[in-house]
Amino acid sequence: MKMETKSKITENIYSIKFKFLLREEPCINLKEMCQMIQWKENYSIGVAAIDEQHQKLFEIANRAYVLLKNGLLLDKYDQIIAIFEELRTYTVYHFNSEEAYMASIQYRKLLSHKVYHDDFIEKVNSIDFDQVDEKQDQYLMDILNFVGKWIEEHILGHDKRIVLG
Repeated sequence: MKMETKSKITENIYSIKFKFLLREEPCINLKEMCQMIQWKENYSIGVAAIDEQHQKLFEIANRAYVLLKNGLLLDKYDQIIAIFEELRTYTVYHFNSEEAYMASIQYRKLLSHKVYHDDFIEKVNSIDFDQVDEKQDQYLMDILNFVGKWIEEHILGHDKRIVLG
């Protein structure tokens, strides 16, 4: 009898959770409805390689958003760490690529631009993984806010100036 009651309670919890998730419109397809930030042409700086790399950063941020919206996954720690690691390694690659391009065109603000990149890497490297484990959804929101702000300020501001000289 006890086992049946326990099973019924568990079933009710899952049923309530599923109904709540349906009401919240959970993410099902990243391309269609699960994008926090979408690539638009105004993000393009006109350098194909850099634009493609920026689009990859959008993809990483949107995977974090999908993970945040996933209410069925209770422990997201491993996925969060994987996203952080991908963000860190990809931004290092991207920044090196972007800085090499700036050097090749003798961009006069290369050094000051590099400071922004270094600050971004420092922020990503300063993540306290113990805090991530305790406040998983909060850290995902922090990632999304940080990357969203970065895209608005850095890509639309600083990176756009690269091609202007």
